[in-house]
Amino acid sequence: MNEHKVERRRGKTLEDAVLDAAWSQLLGGGYAGFTMEAVAERARTSRPVLYRRWANRADLAIAAIRHFMHKHPVKLPDTGNVRDDLIALLQQFLKSRALFAVFLSLQMGEYFSETNTSLADLRASLLQGNHSQLDTVLARGVDRGEIDRSKLTPRIVSLPVDLLRHEVLMTLKPVPNAVIAEFVDDIFLPLVRPKSARGEKK
Repeated sequence: MNEHKVERRRGKTLEDAVLDAAWSQLLGGGYAGFTMEAVAERARTSRPVLYRRWANRADLAIAAIRHFMHKHPVKLPDTGNVRDDLIALLQQFLKSRALFAVFLSLQMGEYFSETNTSLADLRASLLQGNHSQLDTVLARGVDRGEIDRSKLTPRIVSLPVDLLRHEVLMTLKPVPNAVIAEFVDDIFLPLVRPKSARGEKK
């Protein structure tokens, strides 16, 4: 039995406490050390309370990740041009989601094996069909004539964030602003600019 006294909470107060505890448990021990019992103990509640809301630890883990994302939103930049929007967005990703990206890549291996899914599947589940901030920034760029819509293949669209994530995973250090600008100016934008705009650089 849980040696900690169970706290009587209900509704959103209880759910927030459980999800905060679940995220802390995930962050501290990864999915390999993530159990309903451990989360219940950390949240000072009981396992039946958890099972009434989440069928298994995989569902609870996803709920905890969504909860973290909701608490740490990335604001949508609107500088008036796609180049500065992309740089501002990547800087925000770095500030608020760098640890998150490293965690998902390195600590959720057992989750992917257990659920027979991949990191890409997890990302799609977390987005739940909604457009990401990156999609919005790129759509604005298309509307302003800064980007050729036909060049926005799924792999190219994911490139800016993929480059940032790879840099963080390889160095385990903050990515300098100059490197983020290089990703945008020298790698991404040349791939998606309309032909008439090639060679231009702000």
